[in-house]
Amino acid sequence: MGATLGVAASSKANPSKASSGRVIGANDRINVGVIGVGGRGSYVGRTFAKVGQEISNAQIVAVADVYQKRVTANKEFHKCDGTLDYREIIARKDVDAVIIATPDHWHAKMALEAMDSGKDVYLEKPMCHTLDEIRQLIQTVRETKRVLQVGSQTTSSDQWHRAKKAIADGMIGDMIMSQGSYHRNSVEGEWNWTIDPAAGPTAKGEDYIDWNMWLGPAPKRKFDADRFFRFRKYWDYSGGIATDLFFHVAAPMNICWGEPQYPTKVSAGGGIYVFRDEREVPDTFQLLADYAGGPGHKNGHSLVLTSSMANSQHIPGLIRGHEGTIIMVEDGRFEGRTDYITVKPEGRVINDVYKGKWGSEPFRIPVTQSDSMTTHVSNFLSCMRTRQQPTLPVETAACAQAVITAAVTAYREGKTKYFDAKNFKLQDKPVA
Repeated sequence: MGATLGVAASSKANPSKASSGRVIGANDRINVGVIGVGGRGSYVGRTFAKVGQEISNAQIVAVADVYQKRVTANKEFHKCDGTLDYREIIARKDVDAVIIATPDHWHAKMALEAMDSGKDVYLEKPMCHTLDEIRQLIQTVRETKRVLQVGSQTTSSDQWHRAKKAIADGMIGDMIMSQGSYHRNSVEGEWNWTIDPAAGPTAKGEDYIDWNMWLGPAPKRKFDADRFFRFRKYWDYSGGIATDLFFHVAAPMNICWGEPQYPTKVSAGGGIYVFRDEREVPDTFQLLADYAGGPGHKNGHSLVLTSSMANSQHIPGLIRGHEGTIIMVEDGRFEGRTDYITVKPEGRVINDVYKGKWGSEPFRIPVTQSDSMTTHVSNFLSCMRTRQQPTLPVETAACAQAVITAAVTAYREGKTKYFDAKNFKLQDKPVA
């Protein structure tokens, strides 16, 4: 089912809710606030500052985090304002856009508040934490008419858009199955980032953490440094491999398919096989999803994603069709660069018309090289001026988020789940 169907499309936007952000002219400087300046947020903020200075006339004017040390470091780097309360940034009239790079469980709430306040949003992946949040984000983008770019920068790489055209041109015939992977390995275990032992809610000065603010919509509990510094290991704040890494595979796949699609059936497997520490999320995870028929896939197709945080060998990223296969990523690293994608015709089944267009031997399609992060940020800032759709808009990202969130639920419940796109819910039986 495509992104243009179901409850997301049938929800009627309220034109009166269109937010009154500043109209940004071609020569106006864009003011950006960064919410969440840990490792990722600091990197994204500095990328915005660099792109803003060299390409897009933008600047960082404020940063926010619940950890004072992070606020101070980024405030000094950008020579801007800093705060422990993100709401101060959203309330500022001079802020045109916010970058949201907090733990996952805060993403939707902050993005919704920002859009309602007239801000455009660069929202780090994953887009959100729950299915209902996906629905809310889609509706709010439509109602407020804000620009929302989801920060899976690999979607700005050229290979996905070349693959999309190749599929649309008929190079693989009817789609059958897409596959991808995202593997890593480490001695200490994925997401076991350094803990600052002096930091906490009772600390003074630079070591202070506003723990209650950090928890936000998550269940209340006493301060736990492992949860704060290593949040991706815990279900309350993250979906582990699925939300941290599979988003970088599912999002570009939805671009390749041409029409972003919601899954109909999702199952998952895996477990904690090596890193038996405090983590709740698996260190090895697999996702299998089925999709209904549509353009380029008459009878439906499947998606298979695999990952382990204890083994670094990828599988090729490719899309199989009845008449050919497109290999987008030979070594399987979805954020890696490539000079070409490869099309391999199915010699035994292609007809003379196919051979006349494409031949019967494998061939390469050149890919334009670029720094995907710079391109992704530049695209967002450009869309703020033109009010056009960004590379990874809310509805394409929603399809990636839906299959990922469904897989997390399937894994945790030990069940195959069926996605009801009309009502944005999961159920245990096929949707009528």
